[in-house]
Amino acid sequence: MNPRSHGRRGSRLVRVVSLGLALVAGGIAGEEAPVLEEVVVRADASIVAASRAAGSATTVPANAVALARANHPSELFVRVPGTWIARGSGQEHLTAIRSGVLTGAGACGEFLMLENGIPIRPAGFCNVNNLFELNTEQAAAVEVLRGPGSALFGGNALHGVVNVVTATESRGTAASLEVGPYGYGQMRLGTGGDRWRLDALTTQGNGYRDATGYGQHKLTAGGSGAAAGWDVATSATMTLLNQETGGYVRGHNAYKSALRRTNPNPEAYRDAWSARVSSVWRRSVAGRELTLTPYWRRSAMAFLQHFLPGAPLERNAQTSGGLLAKVSQQGDWRWQAGVLLEGLQASLSERQGQPTTGSAFLVATRPAGTHYDYLVDGTTLAAFFDSAAPLTPSMEWVASARWERSGYRYDNRHLDGNTRDDGTACGFGGCLYTRPADRRDSYANFAGRLGLNFAVADGHWFYAVAGQGFRPPQTTELYRLQRGQTVAALKSETLRSVEVGARGGAGRMSYHLAAYVDRTRNLIFRDANGFNVSDGATRSRGLEADLGWSAGRHTLELVASYALHRYDFSRAAGRGERIEKGNAVDTAPHWLGSARWRWQRGDTQSEFELAHVGGHFVDAANTARYGGHTLLNWRGTWRLSAGVQLFARALNLFDTAYADRADYAFGSYRYFPGLPRQFYLGIEARRPAK
Repeated sequence: MNPRSHGRRGSRLVRVVSLGLALVAGGIAGEEAPVLEEVVVRADASIVAASRAAGSATTVPANAVALARANHPSELFVRVPGTWIARGSGQEHLTAIRSGVLTGAGACGEFLMLENGIPIRPAGFCNVNNLFELNTEQAAAVEVLRGPGSALFGGNALHGVVNVVTATESRGTAASLEVGPYGYGQMRLGTGGDRWRLDALTTQGNGYRDATGYGQHKLTAGGSGAAAGWDVATSATMTLLNQETGGYVRGHNAYKSALRRTNPNPEAYRDAWSARVSSVWRRSVAGRELTLTPYWRRSAMAFLQHFLPGAPLERNAQTSGGLLAKVSQQGDWRWQAGVLLEGLQASLSERQGQPTTGSAFLVATRPAGTHYDYLVDGTTLAAFFDSAAPLTPSMEWVASARWERSGYRYDNRHLDGNTRDDGTACGFGGCLYTRPADRRDSYANFAGRLGLNFAVADGHWFYAVAGQGFRPPQTTELYRLQRGQTVAALKSETLRSVEVGARGGAGRMSYHLAAYVDRTRNLIFRDANGFNVSDGATRSRGLEADLGWSAGRHTLELVASYALHRYDFSRAAGRGERIEKGNAVDTAPHWLGSARWRWQRGDTQSEFELAHVGGHFVDAANTARYGGHTLLNWRGTWRLSAGVQLFARALNLFDTAYADRADYAFGSYRYFPGLPRQFYLGIEARRPAK
């Protein structure tokens, strides 16, 4: 990482947040203030309401987000059943929602990431580390919809949807400072009024491992008002990440040895930034509500692909925007219908600055120079309908349908074919990298959902829902080819699911239980020839529980899932593995779960948390395993005065040696080692609005 770039980009936001902290702390010194802050959230920003209770949706509310103060999204999403955010180096991560942890160029297309109900990336140009472009740390709520959501939200909502809700109003101002091990420090500022809200944070850390420091900065702003008869709510987000990246440590159980602190790739780095603006315009027309939502997005990233021989540098960027228009009606029969139009301009280049070292084969097939350099223009057009209506006083049906078409126009800005940078041929049968000729591709897909909700007793509901999700191929899967593949004739991946569940509460107890089966078809993967193909399949079934109990000062919470994810085809795959039908999907634990005991008395709050990741295979051939781990964490807050509180966290209290992610490739175990015991301490000051 270029430290000069890091300091130049981050310094302005650091100064802004530092100034805000100083002003707030100074203002509170002579003034009483309530510790709890009221935050106002737009109802239409939530996707839980859109699911109409037919299916599995979990909300992590603002108070839980604030208590967790997660250094990494993995620490927050452990509160959601059936969900695992596998931590990589720094802020890197991989996602699993009712699935294994998915890897590969387009695996990020299996999950849809939203902010206030709007996708943060265009269809076809996802980022496997999508969550570091969201301000989960200061969210008003984080929602996870598990299972296919394409009928409601479109392509990429295959296994699940994550939605981060930001606030447009607040009462008062809050500022905090937190310090921790390995040079960790974070400052936060949140302020607002009747019609606006601003949240900012800046984080710095040296990293537990050698040469793994990072700086991360986020800013979210929102406001609401009226204009020409419309109610208007506008939000904006900016993020910046500069990090030095750690590579895998290799060798069986290397995460338990002194290797856990080393970094075999000290040269690696990732620099990324993003910006988004959306505006929701609403008004009543003939007894119905008309909503227009224009939005704009921009992001760019540069990262050294240290995991590849020759360590080429990738740069990618996208600019996109669109308009979502819908009409809705409330009443006994609730429905909404609408259209979406979106445009995309994107670029990707990969260049290797030095010769490859290693075997004669690697040297000959991975030459220095430009590997890829292309542009993609894309459009997405969608039409959708969603409704719910009562069948009896205690039963209602829900139905949703969506048609969506995504088109790409690809422009190769370098030499076509499988050659070196200068057009000469590689040895050993050809270069690894293949550049297709200019082309156009389009994908039209349909998704549907049909379900029933009915009350079995006062406060207790049962539901059954069937649905289908889809995701079109990502541009990297279509145009970043290898080993002489000139055309990737890929199909859209689809998933069909059936789910039944029960939810409710009585007295001190609340519950949500779910059981599901699903089948994925046209699974996109890289075969033994190095070609991108779409003839894979998986099948899954699972049970999930989300339980809560409270009595007086005590609250107990348990989220757990048991799932079986299997390959439903046989094929020789990449990395020398062979997939056999019935094999467990790699990096897909049977058991995931967490339990929390929270205790509150007066000005003191304490929470103990157990987080568990079960044992699992770490290769598709099912020849290598990781045994899993269980971690104990603690968090607490103490109110010192009406406007000041202390907070603390102790993570991995038993100092367990574990791996955030385990893998097996080319005959070797490799790991991202987890952090040892850590202690964090901070102070927060609040001031009410005048």
